[in-house]
Amino acid sequence: MKHLKNSSQKFTKISSVFNNTSATYKFYWFWSILESIEDGKRIIEKKELFARMLTLSWYTVNYFQISFGKQDLIQNAILTLKDLENLPIDAKQNQIFNTLVGSKNSSTLKTLQHFDKNVPHKFLSPWLGTGSKSKIYELSSNSKENTPYALQTDQISLYKDWFDFFRDNLGVLKSFCFWNLSLFLQNRNPSVPEIPNKIYRPIIRGSLLNHKRKYWDIVLDKIGFIDCIYTEEKLTKGNYIIEHFIPHQFLAHDLMWNLIPAESSFNSKKSSKLPRIDDYFDDFYHLQKEGFDIIKKTSPKNKFLQDYLLIFPKLDFNKSKFQEHIEPMLTIAHNNGFEYMQ
Repeated sequence: MKHLKNSSQKFTKISSVFNNTSATYKFYWFWSILESIEDGKRIIEKKELFARMLTLSWYTVNYFQISFGKQDLIQNAILTLKDLENLPIDAKQNQIFNTLVGSKNSSTLKTLQHFDKNVPHKFLSPWLGTGSKSKIYELSSNSKENTPYALQTDQISLYKDWFDFFRDNLGVLKSFCFWNLSLFLQNRNPSVPEIPNKIYRPIIRGSLLNHKRKYWDIVLDKIGFIDCIYTEEKLTKGNYIIEHFIPHQFLAHDLMWNLIPAESSFNSKKSSKLPRIDDYFDDFYHLQKEGFDIIKKTSPKNKFLQDYLLIFPKLDFNKSKFQEHIEPMLTIAHNNGFEYMQ
């Protein structure tokens, strides 16, 4: 019973860490600690934790281009380190982490060290208040204060009871951290869809083979060919790829209302760039409408028709309603850093 009470008190204290949070630092610091504990570490180098913080936020910043807010310097740090260490935006986590933690580049070290200014000791404010940095460091070394860790110059040392608590509740605590980080970022990006799907490294994209065979191939069987809206090349069955009109990096889904056939080499060129509404929407709409009408008539139970229900609850395909859905997302994506096609 006492153990349960102590655990409950610890959960309450950890929860209070994230009250009135104005940046993502505490979320990523705590997540980094949990990752290190998962590796069995009780004494953790700060450099390792700072490298983990940037590794964990790497894809959210680089791949999905989510805004962290003006007060948050994690974005700037990641963009700086990407160039300093010549890391690709879709590098694997191990590559990013190992590169950062092992770097001897003085600029990289300075960028990582910046987070030592406030993050490690301010995380302890629910236990030790908001006193000076030196005072917090001093108090954290007193086990009677019941803080999760003691602060040293280059490392933190987790107290055993907290280490055991974190280790025994890793799944719950990671979920708690993930959920609250999702809420924080959604609040900073109210119009951006699928924020929870943009926190972890993008999973290898699912195959679009069914989208091709069970939807657009049926359309092509009916009409013979489709003009690529970008190149005007005639696309025939077996001679096209499926492409995301609004980049997958922004939407993080493969719903049919955003997918069209396209010429394969142009799709590679387009990459994550945005199509301009004035240049491409009319052709995009007409292609979508033609495909939708054919599938609805010839295969009314086709599961991909359900993808359109979000926009057209009665499956009444309408140009103005479609544009009202597409155009704001292109604007938001551009405001978040996605470039338009030239």
